[in-house]
Amino acid sequence: MSNSYKLSDYLLDVVKYMGANDIFGVPGDYNLQFLDHITHRQDLKWTGNANELNASYMADGYAREKGFATFVTTFGVGELSAINGLAGSIAEHVPVLEIVGAPTNEVQNNGALVHHTFGDHDFNRFENAHRQLGIKSARLNKDDAVNQINDIAKYIYESKKPAYLILPTNLVEMEVNPSLKDKIADLFIPASHNVEKAFHEIKDAINNSHNPVIIMGHEVDRFNLFEDIKNFSAQNNIPVLDLGLGKGNIDESFANFVGTYNGEISDETINAYVENADTVILVGAKLTDSVTGGFTQQFAENNTIAISYDGASIYGKAVDGDYHFASVMEELSNTTLDLSLPAVKANDSNNSLNPSDAKLTQSFYDQAIANYLNENNTLVAEQGTSFFGLASQKLTKGAKFFGQPLWGSIGYAFPAALGNQIADKNRRVVLSTGEGSLQLTIQEFGLAFREQLHPVMFVIDNTGYTVERVIHGMHESYNDVPGLNYGAMPNAFGASDDQYDFIEASTEKELIDAIEKAKVETDKFVLIQVNMDMQDVPEQLAKTAIVFANQNK
Repeated sequence: MSNSYKLSDYLLDVVKYMGANDIFGVPGDYNLQFLDHITHRQDLKWTGNANELNASYMADGYAREKGFATFVTTFGVGELSAINGLAGSIAEHVPVLEIVGAPTNEVQNNGALVHHTFGDHDFNRFENAHRQLGIKSARLNKDDAVNQINDIAKYIYESKKPAYLILPTNLVEMEVNPSLKDKIADLFIPASHNVEKAFHEIKDAINNSHNPVIIMGHEVDRFNLFEDIKNFSAQNNIPVLDLGLGKGNIDESFANFVGTYNGEISDETINAYVENADTVILVGAKLTDSVTGGFTQQFAENNTIAISYDGASIYGKAVDGDYHFASVMEELSNTTLDLSLPAVKANDSNNSLNPSDAKLTQSFYDQAIANYLNENNTLVAEQGTSFFGLASQKLTKGAKFFGQPLWGSIGYAFPAALGNQIADKNRRVVLSTGEGSLQLTIQEFGLAFREQLHPVMFVIDNTGYTVERVIHGMHESYNDVPGLNYGAMPNAFGASDDQYDFIEASTEKELIDAIEKAKVETDKFVLIQVNMDMQDVPEQLAKTAIVFANQNK
């Protein structure tokens, strides 16, 4: 490779500036030249995956920690393998860029019958599929490639949503002006927004309420609005709750934080805050079935002030004037209302455990995991028994949490957890997943040991897809999964004996002993198999399953 400045170099400089130090993906003949530009750099690391779907999941988990992630696939077969993961990023508002290595513009314009196509001369199919999903896309062309890259980058920066960029092989080595690198920072200068009119509408509406409550969603995390919420709440004594889709957005040890809300199936003490509120201030949230107890939230449009990326409304009517999500929240952060509300009295919870030799239950497991976490842990919960049991637990100071309750793609959590661990190796990821989910993306054990990652991974073995069983087919064979030897997995995927520890726990004491051992084995990948009964499920999952089953009739 020469020392000249190529379009690939510029694209990677933009990616680096946006915060991605690691790039995931799978090599293919249409992206190999571009991969050379990654592997020959000292400031970026190529982290190859077992397949493209895992790469997209891993990038999603990385972006939830770093604020941005990139992965690379090849045209057709590669991008279609990854599209499910990228769809999850659009559903849950995660800023990920997929770069697709594609045939040359000449090949595409001529409709040549090359491999990784349908053999029908149509090279627009896959881009159209992404556009149909609402994913912003661009196919780079010689005359406008730099502007196209800039447009995609600014879109991700401003919207915090994913995007898709097609890089034809003939542009990989295209010369561009080296001075472009000096102008990258200018792409990300925040625009100023005059939101006074919208802000005062929202402020006045809250001032006219008597007993407001704040419920936070996932966009609070994407736009880094943690401190704005805390300041506004603290200055005005307003109780704060979060949803499962957005849990961990705020330090849950915050004095005004009162719990995670899940519609009517939440604990009564949590429900009381919402039931007694005359105004619900909904910030950056989507009210999906899996985080509202199947749409059983105890508020309606006529008593809701909704503030989000897409707009704001007061009791069902859109606010007037210019609007910008982060700017309005910044104004609220510095606002003292005319209300005189009493200090928030958060619920005191006693999470002390007295382990016995009794068989391990889901209830004990959930409390034990919550007690284990510290300020340097990020808890990742697979959709199913793990998410529904752990999302209702209160997090210790500094601990983080995420799952995928809206998109709910089975197998997501394992690669997402590894991506999150790569994003910040100073934090230790704690993953809870089921054995059914794990089997879809188990290949990334190889990456975990190759990259010398040291998460703690709990695999719940309850003989199959328990989350599906409680919805329908408790004893049907389609909810069974093969029984695997998890203790053999590390060696099978290339681990040396000193890289990991495998522990099996079937009783309360065995689980606590395993957790205590994991605390001190910080230099190892700790894999803990926890054995539970097939029909043992978290209470909130049992209630939600009834709602889901009724929705499907």
